[in-house]
Amino acid sequence: MLKEILSVAGKPGLFKLVSQGKNMLVVESLTDGKRIPAYTKDKVVSLGDIAIFTETEEIPLGQVLESVKTKENGAVCSVDSKADNDILRKYMAEILPEYDRDRVYPSDIRKLISWYNILISAQITDFLAEEKEQVAAAE
Repeated sequence: MLKEILSVAGKPGLFKLVSQGKNMLVVESLTDGKRIPAYTKDKVVSLGDIAIFTETEEIPLGQVLESVKTKENGAVCSVDSKADNDILRKYMAEILPEYDRDRVYPSDIRKLISWYNILISAQITDFLAEEKEQVAAAE
């Protein structure tokens, strides 16, 4: 599911991939449902391609979002994304204790919390389903 959810540089929020054209993608905002084009010059990143640095490896974003969902019992995040940096670091240590404190910045944690809240508000809660499907297909 996260492969179809996109972040577009310069545009707030998250977007769902609707269709692809020759030089653009048509994406739909998860917050207001408006459809906009994302051109090849725009930096577009799939959430399925993002990982969080830890001391030993990189953890896929889906697993981190699943940890947040478990901690929050499927509700929106209890910590505000605009909270103080120390509060954000403490929260991140609760959901991913081994995260790399040198390479994961407070701005990254803010984005993680913001994205989680957008996904929960859009009733997208199955963060690991696609990874499980890929493992099953490989077997």
